[in-house]
Amino acid sequence: MLERFKVKQKDYIRVQETALRETVVSLFEKVGVNKEDSRLAADVLVTADLRGVESHGVSNMLRMYIGGYQQGSTKIDPKWRILRESPSTASIDCDTALGVIMAPKAMEIAIEKAEKVGIGMVTMTNGRHMGMASYHAMLALKHDMIGLCMTSTAPEMIPTFGAEPRLGTNPIALAAPADKEAPFVFDAATTVVPGNKLGLARRMGVILPPGWVADGEGTPIMEETIPPAPGYENPGQSNLLPLGSTREMGSHKGYGLAGIVEILSGILTGGGFGVKFPRPDYRHCVAAYNIESFMDTKEFKSTMDEFLRMLKSTKPAKGHDRVFYPGLPEAECEVKYRAEGIPLHPEVVEWIQTTCKGLAVKCAF
Repeated sequence: MLERFKVKQKDYIRVQETALRETVVSLFEKVGVNKEDSRLAADVLVTADLRGVESHGVSNMLRMYIGGYQQGSTKIDPKWRILRESPSTASIDCDTALGVIMAPKAMEIAIEKAEKVGIGMVTMTNGRHMGMASYHAMLALKHDMIGLCMTSTAPEMIPTFGAEPRLGTNPIALAAPADKEAPFVFDAATTVVPGNKLGLARRMGVILPPGWVADGEGTPIMEETIPPAPGYENPGQSNLLPLGSTREMGSHKGYGLAGIVEILSGILTGGGFGVKFPRPDYRHCVAAYNIESFMDTKEFKSTMDEFLRMLKSTKPAKGHDRVFYPGLPEAECEVKYRAEGIPLHPEVVEWIQTTCKGLAVKCAF
């Protein structure tokens, strides 16, 4: 995550992983979620924070998830069901199940299918927010598989040459195993910046760099933007630009990628596309690829090590110490945060403690 989004050392409060996990589980259980699902939801959130993806961790998402249960927009005991199924595919109606609970279950189905026929793909409609997409993709790693995850979100992206949001941030995540090296894990929105990171920017008073948002007429703002400003006013009301920012810089590529996600994890689910369904409706897609069905798994992982080491050994540009590959900074962050604790913004800690008190839940920190 960009340094501008990280809580400054002078401000943050470090919380141990076990204490944070215990507290999050207790909050989910308090609003009626069963123990197994509460632990699963907590694992998705805490894993995001451990990997430094605060935008999709406890800090940014827990209050939305708890609020969804309290307001009734997310069912505590959803009756999800498989609508269609083949040896390699399935389509699920989530019955408004929380995505951080439903997506791992869908990936389990995809993995089981991949073990049998080589590839498994599961689409989900009528769901809720799935958190960090790479969490679900990474579930395939321990099975020596490549994992893929996409999600179609509420419109926040304006199309190239457009003046109003038509597509979501529509992230894509892919995880591929290696042998000795940390796995390759790519997870990115198809907008220049995810909407959740704008939320962090609002909380921390961060100035937006050029090319992140557009004004009310769809014109990309190509200078620093001091909040409040057009395209930056309220959560869920941002004119986010596609990857590339402008047509000259390749925004049609981010726009096109978002369209691909909309087709595979939106229309293909039977749930339509994002502009037809307001928040909090989401549609998802997960897939698992069994490496052994394509080539020798040991050879693949060994070649992945060679590939990743090649990337790491790249001569760094002036002003930089080293070259990373997708997933390496997060893997290193996880080791550090497990040992030292997860840095949380004081406002987040205060919200958790206040919420725990209001729900008569013991806060473990």
